[in-house]
Amino acid sequence: MGDVGSVVKPWLAVGLLWFAGLLNYLDRQVIFSVFPLLKADLQLTDAQLGLAGAAFLWIYSLLSPVAGYAGDKFGHKRVIIASLLVWSVVTWATGQAANLTQLVAARAAMGIAEAFYLPAALALIASHHGERTRGLATGLHFSGIYLGVVLGGWGGGWLGAHYGWRFPFLFLGAIGVAYSLLLTALPATAAGVRTEPVPFLAAARQLLRTPGFPRITIVFGIFSVAGWLVAAWMPAFLYEKFGMSLAEAGFNATFYVQAASILGILVGGPIGDRWSARRMQALGLAIAAPFLFLAGFTALPVLVLVGLAVYGLGRGAYDANNMPVVCQLVPEELRATAYGFLNCAGTLVGGTVAFAAGTLKAAFGLSVMLELAGALLVVGAAVLLALQPRLNQFRRR
Repeated sequence: MGDVGSVVKPWLAVGLLWFAGLLNYLDRQVIFSVFPLLKADLQLTDAQLGLAGAAFLWIYSLLSPVAGYAGDKFGHKRVIIASLLVWSVVTWATGQAANLTQLVAARAAMGIAEAFYLPAALALIASHHGERTRGLATGLHFSGIYLGVVLGGWGGGWLGAHYGWRFPFLFLGAIGVAYSLLLTALPATAAGVRTEPVPFLAAARQLLRTPGFPRITIVFGIFSVAGWLVAAWMPAFLYEKFGMSLAEAGFNATFYVQAASILGILVGGPIGDRWSARRMQALGLAIAAPFLFLAGFTALPVLVLVGLAVYGLGRGAYDANNMPVVCQLVPEELRATAYGFLNCAGTLVGGTVAFAAGTLKAAFGLSVMLELAGALLVVGAAVLLALQPRLNQFRRR
């Protein structure tokens, strides 16, 4: 019976967290698909809508290190369930917003609640999976996140168009509350060689002094620059450069990247498990770089879509192997804290660049910025390859 449990629990954890990850990104993305309806109903300006989006981003990024530390200190399962319950209540409350103040407050609360989920979820999955399956397990979890992005954009827009902008929030909030009860069946973090985590500031100092960790944090920021540029500006790029309709631009900017990313994790995760997580990450960035450059450079729409698809393939390979690399660098009791710092760096750097792109767009054009992002990915791949001598100090499982 014990042998069966040792096989079932690791994949049960992935399965249960797959849907939680889907809800996490679906709930945060759905607001963008109903912006036009929100703007009309609450009589908001574009700047006010931007403030509502920024409130989530600022809080989420700045709180991520502390949120990751909370997962290590108080237990990953406990923090995951609490995070899901609170952000689901906040999602429901967003559908009750009657003015800008209430909307911004709801988005800020969403940033607080959701910041606690991803570091704890990835650390829990990593505890149940050794190096032979960790990349695949992490990648499968990310496939739920990718699908959540697509459903948040497409499904949220469909529900809003048919039932009003409030309904998606009320509906998704109720589902999340119900699922938080089902998530009590989630296996707890697997027992291992653990110690009580040190105080937060001491943990932060330890991570910053850990050989290799500052470098992978820089690479994560580089990776996020490309990701945020594509997510925030690719629809406008396709609309303006190729004259696509808004619907066509929105679909083409998201579908090919997300679909290829899922393929990238399904391929890159297992290869990373059997070969090298670090090298697979570097290969993913090296594959993505020229095709992101191509997407910005070419004058042919079909080549843009090819570029986005191959970029997504490399992105998936990188994402699937991110936590496995973290596990090789930092001790088990600081895994969620470490990912919290990565989340903070990626969101701050990537989000800032995406915001700045709006200002720089007139002077340089989106094509140039996409080309530069592709060049940065090459730098990230080189940094990862240079980590080889110091990696693998925590290869316990």
